[in-house]
Amino acid sequence: MPSISQLNVYPIKSCGAITRDTVRLTPYGLEHDRNWMVIDAQGRFVTQRTQPSLALVQPALNADTLEVRAPGMATLNLPVDAAALDGAARIDATVWDDIVPALDAGDEAARWFSDLLGAQMRLVRFRPGSERTASRKWTGGATSLVRFADGYPLLVLGEASLADLNARLTGRGVEPVPMNRFRPNLVLAGIDAYEEDYADAIRIAAAGGEVALRIVKPCTRCPIPNIDQTSGAPDPRWPNEPTDTMSTYRSDRRVDGAVTFGQNAIIVAGVGQTLAIGQTVDAELRFDA
Repeated sequence: MPSISQLNVYPIKSCGAITRDTVRLTPYGLEHDRNWMVIDAQGRFVTQRTQPSLALVQPALNADTLEVRAPGMATLNLPVDAAALDGAARIDATVWDDIVPALDAGDEAARWFSDLLGAQMRLVRFRPGSERTASRKWTGGATSLVRFADGYPLLVLGEASLADLNARLTGRGVEPVPMNRFRPNLVLAGIDAYEEDYADAIRIAAAGGEVALRIVKPCTRCPIPNIDQTSGAPDPRWPNEPTDTMSTYRSDRRVDGAVTFGQNAIIVAGVGQTLAIGQTVDAELRFDA
């Protein structure tokens, strides 16, 4: 029976994951996911696309504090409760073409990320009471809330899809890559390779009631999967892998031929439920993709 095998929360956009056994589902995705984001001096989002060393930033959630660590850096402590930033400077940050309301996380956090990245940076927190919505072009007109994620509240990927990719990599003499290269929120076991590509709805048997997700858009892939998440840099032996291998078979006409891996999903029902490793999953398939 298909089931959830991983739950990954990324509190700071493009930084390390916190892998959870259980996590609450909120209107914008997994609790605490992409609540914080690094911006440059122009207020534009900063990711591993231009700053691959963000991969080395490892967050840890405590009861009321987000601890942020990186090699050679003192621990940065951030309040989990956004109310602690009452009175903070309001910033209109940019994520792609979206202007996103944010609160400045303070000078200490700005110095920390500026020192780490060697450029003027600030850390911002999504502004409570604000809304950002996913593109209705792909949601079929449905309203789906999202915070600092690239565009959608959840990214879903099957274990078998990664296993197939890794078989192709080893066949080319390239070492396999771990799941963290693709930064999914939900990893599913027990489905066929790329079955998530053909899923329309995903239903999860949570303890408090059913969670219903809808697959809305293939996840187009930038160079981030080429970055080793333990070193913060591409492997010099294969600096363009796994993208080179994916480009041989993962072009998707639905997104103008871009390389895709994994699927973006929105929440249809189950906000407030707790997702957990091992919960059973029913994927309703469509075959018009």
